[in-house]
Amino acid sequence: MGRLDGRVVIITGGARGQGEQEARLFVTEGARVVVGDVLDEQGEELAKELGHDSARYVHLDVSREADWAAAVTATKTAFGEVNGLVNNAGILRFHELVHTPLDEFQQIVQVNQVGVFLGIKAAAPEIAAAGGGSIVNTASYAGMTGMAYIGAYSATKHAVIGLTRVAALELAKQRVRVNAICPGAIDTAMSNPAQLDPGAAEADVAKGTRGLDSLYRKLVPLGRVGRPEEVARLALFLTAEEDSSYITGQPFVIDGGWLAGVSVL
Repeated sequence: MGRLDGRVVIITGGARGQGEQEARLFVTEGARVVVGDVLDEQGEELAKELGHDSARYVHLDVSREADWAAAVTATKTAFGEVNGLVNNAGILRFHELVHTPLDEFQQIVQVNQVGVFLGIKAAAPEIAAAGGGSIVNTASYAGMTGMAYIGAYSATKHAVIGLTRVAALELAKQRVRVNAICPGAIDTAMSNPAQLDPGAAEADVAKGTRGLDSLYRKLVPLGRVGRPEEVARLALFLTAEEDSSYITGQPFVIDGGWLAGVSVL
């Protein structure tokens, strides 16, 4: 028996990184998943690997309301209902705040913030109609504190936590729980572009470094970068009704202790 037997969950940004690991874990735990992304080739390949009975891929630009409507329709057509949503899709750009172009700031807001809003708006009524379920929004360590050079990203992740709390209050009577996960440094292509460049990754190994681990070893109390499968397990906990049935409206930090403070040793 899996912890998500019989559940149907939409996962955005599901073609790679945290979303991919969430899709894999959820299927292992008995769920049927719809992988939404703009990376069509990778998304289709993942859905094919997971199996037609367990997964589908839909092209989903989370900033477009029409794409959300199509994704919900495709989910119901394939699997009959919607029981959960993981709003995982997001983008990250590095810029000093006063030098951030307006169009870049607005693009980040559209994906990271508006995308979560549209996901809740599209999926929550369907989850309620199916008898209740869970929405998990991906915020960030940077949504709990400030971080230089990612002002637009940090602003959107603070907003995601606010949206999570409001949605939890408004949807509680419909048996829809809404929580947020706040990852710290996680070794994915978004935060570690070297993953997309095998040559750079090989150079890291040759130099005795391990990607983000070399940067965060002194910053993070647990001494390493996080793994996307660790984030996936937190998303599973918040989606599984028997594990988190009395939890809603909360941000869950998963950062190896980074937010706890600064160690002098």
